[in-house]
Parts: sequence; structure tokens; C-alpha cells
Amino acid sequence: MGLQALWSLGLACLDIYAIKVTATLSLAAACSSAGVTVLFVKDTNFCKSYSQFSCGKFQVSTAMAFISWMFVSASALVMFWILTSS
Repeated sequence: MGLQALWSLGLACLDIYAIKVTATLSLAAACSSAGVTVLFVKDTNFCKSYSQFSCGKFQVSTAMAFISWMFVSASALVMFWILTSS
């Protein structure tokens, strides 16, 4: 029983670490894509100069990245709550 408790504690710590790393990386990716979108749309007027690029799609994909990050973080919290309640 003691070995099972230690094993479960180790796996829980590993899961928490993996969730934190995944959440951090997905937030960093969303923030960097937002920075590129702001650079293209507002700072350099790249979208006005080159009309063949669809900057609206860049903005939508950045918004979707932030929304998916919020869903991933909510899912991680719910899964951790289910893990601790059982």
C-alpha cells in the first residue's frame, strides 16, 4: 500500500508538471502569434501594402489560440479536481 501511495504521488507530481509546461508553452505560442499579428496589422501596415495576404485570418487564428489556451487551462483544472476528489 505504501508503494502504491508513493507511485501515485510521483505520477501526480509528474502530471502537474506536464500540465504546467503545456499551458506555459501554449500561452507563449498564443502571445507570440499575437505579437506578429500586431506587427503586421498595426505597426508596419503590411496588410495594407500586400492585399493578397489575409490578415483577418491571422487575427482570427490568434483569437482561437487564446481561446484554446483558456479551454486547456480549464480542462486541466477540472481534471486535477476530479483526480483529487476520487
